[in-house]
Order: sequence, then C-alpha cells, then structure tokens
Amino acid sequence: MIESEVLNLKNVLARLLHYSKTIKEISQIHSQIVTSANLSSADRSFLVSRLLFFLCTVSNAPHSLDYAKKIFNLVPKPSLFMYNAMIRSNSVKINEPLWCESLVLYKALLHDDISPDCITFPFVLKECAKRVDANIGRSIHAHVVEFGCDFDVYVQNSLINLYTQCGILEDAGRVFDEMFNRDVVSWNSIIVGFLRGGELDKALVLFRQMKERKNIITWNSMITGLVQGGRSKEALEIFHEMQVLDDNKDLVLPDKITVASMLSACASLGAIDHGRWLHSYLERSGIECDMVIATALVDMYGKCGSIERAFDVFHAMPKRDVLAWTAIISTLALHGFGNEACAIFEEMVATGVRPNAVTFVALLTACAHSGLVEKGRLCYDVMRQDYCIEPEVQHYACMVGILGRAGLFSEAEEIIRNMPMKPDFFVWGALLGGCQLHGNVKLGERVSRFLIELEPENHAFYANLCDVYSKAGKFNDLKRIRSLMKAQEIQKTVPGCSMIEVDGVVYEFSVKGSPGLLMDVPKSLLVVLSNEMKFESYSSNSLWWYQTVGGGDFWS
Repeated sequence: MIESEVLNLKNVLARLLHYSKTIKEISQIHSQIVTSANLSSADRSFLVSRLLFFLCTVSNAPHSLDYAKKIFNLVPKPSLFMYNAMIRSNSVKINEPLWCESLVLYKALLHDDISPDCITFPFVLKECAKRVDANIGRSIHAHVVEFGCDFDVYVQNSLINLYTQCGILEDAGRVFDEMFNRDVVSWNSIIVGFLRGGELDKALVLFRQMKERKNIITWNSMITGLVQGGRSKEALEIFHEMQVLDDNKDLVLPDKITVASMLSACASLGAIDHGRWLHSYLERSGIECDMVIATALVDMYGKCGSIERAFDVFHAMPKRDVLAWTAIISTLALHGFGNEACAIFEEMVATGVRPNAVTFVALLTACAHSGLVEKGRLCYDVMRQDYCIEPEVQHYACMVGILGRAGLFSEAEEIIRNMPMKPDFFVWGALLGGCQLHGNVKLGERVSRFLIELEPENHAFYANLCDVYSKAGKFNDLKRIRSLMKAQEIQKTVPGCSMIEVDGVVYEFSVKGSPGLLMDVPKSLLVVLSNEMKFESYSSNSLWWYQTVGGGDFWS
C-alpha cells in the first residue's frame, strides 16, 4: 500500500473515533488499530494515544474509563501524553474508589523515568486536594520545584487550591505572594480559601487589591462568604458595588447564587425593600425561580415580617421539598402562630413529604412561642416514634423552653437530666428564660451561677442573674452582682445594636452611637416614649393599689 493510502487510513480511523458514541463502536476502531497491517508502529502508537485521550476526556460512554485502563495496561511503554490523559481522567472522576488511582499512576510515571510536566501536576494536586492530604501534597510541591514547573500559573493555582482545601492558609498565601503572573483564578482561589478559613478581613483586603477584572465567581464568593460569616450588611454593600460599572467595562450580572445569598442577607437584616427588588429582578431577568430560590424568598419574606408574601411565594411553588415546608413553618413560628404551624405540618405530612430534624426544631419553636405545651409534647413524641429522629440539643432546648414558659420546671429539669449529651448554653438559657418569666428566683439563681462557672467572663450570664433579682425585687443581690462585675471588670464586649431599613438604606443603631447618623431625633423620641411608659406604669400601679388596698368603689 502506498504512503498516501496508509495516511488516509490513519486519518479515517481518527475521524471515526471522533464520532464514536458507544463502547462497541470504540472497540471496533481499536481492533482495526491493532490488527491492520497497513499502519506503522508510530501511527499505531499515535492512534492508541488518541484513543486513550478520547476515552479519558471526551467519551461519555459508560465504563469508558475502565476500557481506557485496560488499553493503558497493554501498552508496553506508555508515553507522557498517555500518563497525563489517565491521570487527568482519574482525578476528575468523583467515584471514591478511584481517588487514589491518579497518585498510583503518577508514581508509575516516575518509576518509568518519565519527567512530569506542567500538565501533569495540576491534576495530581487536584487529587491531593480531594483527599485533603497535605503531606502528599507537600511532596508533590517539592517535585513541582524539582522539575521546574513552580512558575507555571496553572500549577501555582492548583497549589493554592490544595493548601486552602487543607486549611493551610499560610502556605497558600506564600504561593500566591510568589506568583509573577496572576489570573482571575489565582485571586478567586486565595479569596475563597481565606473565606473558608474564616479570615473574612484578609479576604476583603485581597478582594480590594484584585487587579484582574472580577468575574461572577469572585463576586459570589465574597458575598456568600460575608453572609455565612454573619456580616450581611457588608455583603449588601459588595452587592451594590457589583451593580456599578467599573472603568466602563461590562456589568457582571447576578445569577442564581448571587440572588440566593442576597436573599439570605436581606432576611438577616430585615431589608425587605432590597428583598422585593431581588424578587422583581428574578422576574425581569428570566432566572429560573427554582425550589432553592423560592425557599430563600419564603424565608426572606417571613423574617422581614411579610407573612402574606411568604405564603404567596410558597403557594406559587409547583413543587415543594422538605426545606420549603420547613421555611414556611419557621415563618409561622417566628411570629407566634403555633396552631397554624401545626396545621401546615399536618398538610406537609399529608402530601407525602417526610419531615427532618430541622422541621421539628421549627415546629417545637412554634409551640414554645405560642405556649402550646400539649402540642409540643405530641410533636416531640411523633418525632421520635413515627420518624425515628433522635432529639438533638436544639430539640431539647425547645422542649425546655416550652416547659419553662409554662412554669413546669420539674419536668424541664427532668428532660435536662436525661439528655444523652451535655446541655449547652441554649438549653440552660431556655430554662433561665422560664425562671425570669415566672419569677423562680431559686432555680434562676442556680442556673445563672452554673452558667457563670462555665464562662466566668461572659457578661450575658451576669445580666440574666441581675434580671432574675430585679424581677424578684431582690435589689441588694442585684447591687452585689453589679459590684462583682465592676470589680472583675466584666463588660459587654459587643455593644447591642439594631438595624432598620428606610427607603432601601439599612441603618444600624448601637448603644455606643452610630457614626454618620443624626441621633438627636431618635434620642428625643426615646425620651418621650420613656416618659409615657413611666406614666402608664404609674397609672396601672395606682389603679391596682386603689382597687386592692384603697377601695375599688373610688373608680366605679
């Protein structure tokens, strides 16, 4: 056969391989490659390499990786290209049994005296990141330097991802600082790493220093990290920045992740105007309002006090999962609609949706806020008996809260004694709340002292004890505790604050003052309210005295 015909056969087989859909078709091409006498060894090696690459990176046929592995094991001396294809394929697969395979292949590559290149290392490092194995990762890092790949941007990005996944932020920062060329992936990787590690301020500094144009991943990472870190007001400010054109460049439009994170921020801030804008943006932009987004809308409207809108979104959902039902139950619980929450729960069960542990936390909270003792007991029993959900510490805290608010202190203490885990501050706090409500000084004092022993420098426990003494009229004990706090220099570390949204702007009011706000008007209003409350208190006390002591006929 002449050379042009041989070349034509090679091209035909390569083209057929490109259009193959099934393992059967691929195996037929493989048999042609192996059996054809009209192919040179170099052409056959080329086609086998292409076959491996196709199976590892392109083919969606079932068991394509298994077939590639069989072919690879039959090759007497695999090339670097073949090794890279196999390493890459195994590193991107999510099947757990294959997680070690790329490292085994990398070890075999070194054993065959083949030098890895800048394509090899990113996938080997990705394997280490998935395994969260810093020790092997550091060894691979040493090989990166040894084989001269330490200044390749893709390898450096992979190293940053490895160290951030392993929680070694110092090493991630060192790799980032040593980079001569950084792309948007480099910045995103280090910012996400600091956000995951709880280093929000460092992440913000890097975000501000970022020279490359921020993409949607950058914005979403920063917004989501701040929301999850409890800094929703700053997340709102970042979102506003995202909507402003930067150096006449194209605007980065919010996507599903942005909207979901911002709805969570609005829920925590009570920023209903921003929440309504996001809802309207969803409708204008054509972003799919799936169950995740719809559930976030229900949660936002519920926490912002718009129960009717929360129900509108809930009823408009074509399909509702357990999270959606839990969100609407939590909304009712938050606003004290205990009976309605129980009714929604019954509707949820009737539709075939199985409640989870979080659902029962919401339901028990609803019973606690509404004083529904019997329904609370019933929900607690149903959770354990019908759904085999063992109570967690949150459920115990809710039950103690239900019983404590009802004044059933013996039963509440019995629950605490029988807890399989150590009661936390929320459990004891729920009991203490009942003591404050019913004036149970003896138990309240005991619980407060127990909490103070656990955390002697926590001002909140001293404040609770002061409240118990104040409501019981034990002012000498109250003065003694305040003197003790002063002597031990126990102060409130985080000043109390509240936030309110006015005309789309979220204002924060703190006990230490609010920079940038005119406080004269709020202060004067507080004085007026305080005087009115004192007058009402005096009037009600006088009414009680005259009716019980001075003679009720005076008011008749």
